[in-house]
Amino acid sequence: MIGRMLRRDTLSRRIALTIVAAMLASLLLNALFVQVAGIWARPPIERTGLLEQIAATTRVIEAAPATLRPQLASAASSPMLEVVWKPRRVDFGLPGDGEQVEAGKVPALRQLLGDDRQIDVFNPDDWPAGSPRAHYMALVRLADDSWLSFTPPERSWGLSLNVRIAVIVALGLVATLLVAWLATRQLAQPLQRFAHAARRFGGDLKAPPIHLEGPHEIRQAIVAFNTMQAQIQHFIGERTHMLAAISHDLRAPLTRMRLRSEFMEDLDHQGKLIRDIEEMQSMINAALAFFREDTHLEQSTTFDLSELLQTIVDDYRDQHIDIDFSGPAHVVYDGRPLGIKRVIVNLLDNAVKYGQRPSVALSSDDASIRIEVIDEGPGIPEDALERVFDPFFRLETSRNRDTGGVGLGLSAARGIIREQGGELSLRNRRNGGLRAQVELPHR
Repeated sequence: MIGRMLRRDTLSRRIALTIVAAMLASLLLNALFVQVAGIWARPPIERTGLLEQIAATTRVIEAAPATLRPQLASAASSPMLEVVWKPRRVDFGLPGDGEQVEAGKVPALRQLLGDDRQIDVFNPDDWPAGSPRAHYMALVRLADDSWLSFTPPERSWGLSLNVRIAVIVALGLVATLLVAWLATRQLAQPLQRFAHAARRFGGDLKAPPIHLEGPHEIRQAIVAFNTMQAQIQHFIGERTHMLAAISHDLRAPLTRMRLRSEFMEDLDHQGKLIRDIEEMQSMINAALAFFREDTHLEQSTTFDLSELLQTIVDDYRDQHIDIDFSGPAHVVYDGRPLGIKRVIVNLLDNAVKYGQRPSVALSSDDASIRIEVIDEGPGIPEDALERVFDPFFRLETSRNRDTGGVGLGLSAARGIIREQGGELSLRNRRNGGLRAQVELPHR
């Protein structure tokens, strides 16, 4: 099972590789820091290479007379190592006793100076903070109890242990974040393209299938989506073909019925039959238009939703129908303006036909945009608030198409809004009337 997981490009494999890569990158950066930061670190004096040089210089100066030792110490000094001879230890102004180095443990010291030589060492941290003398220093006692000091000026600065630990931890975090960001980006790109293709299919039913890419789990999701998309496209094609056939087959007998009705002697029955035929033709035309528009979706575009609503309200005012509008002057939205206009007009037509004092309110926040169409009419029975969205369902029972329509308006309106990721809902107001709310997501 583990072997299959390692061979197959899966999310588990990518996560495991990301963790391993982050650890390796962290180790690599830390190793590089350790190698490069030698000049910044503060190792013990035994690891600086100074003791070997100190031992040789001490042997030479100790063999000379005391009167010559200051000059020899000055001559032995260099930019890399300052040598000073003093007859007494207190003359050096030391910060303390220092740390003794056992000469027997350092081969060069034992060979040149013996095992019983007193050597005191001072690290930069031993000096007071900010002291100009905060250097490494080695203090060697000569046979006549005089002293030699050895100070390397270039080793006066460096990183303390706490700073080095902080740098190592920071480098580990940087390496982990960098690797995680790269891995997440590689994983997110196929998901983003998948989501984009899915949104495209919502606006274009003829969209091509999604290209297979990414780890195994994402590929499985893409395969399932492509299969579903192909089935939907096939279903829509079959449905369109079937509706075209129904339209052709039904219109011919309806036309014959209309012609035969002209020869009926009973004028009352003739009128009723003609109204039924016209209503059937109206329902067929409305149904075909409903399904046809469902297969030819409008392309999305960026537009001013507030301006669109104000234009609709102005159109009603030109018909001497007063509709109040409230909301911000500008709300930019990326969607299908003709579809939204059709929805709002349908809701306003219902509000004008069945209610009183219709109004439109526009509001928005960070999550969504809301359009509310309000009237002061009789409302809708609570048990029918959802049923009115069913195709061909009508609260108007007179079967008069001039007042009740064919029952496809709200169904088509909800479909248009849901195609854009929103929702259309109805609810009765407390003081009477109906509130139709269109909620659209921010994009």
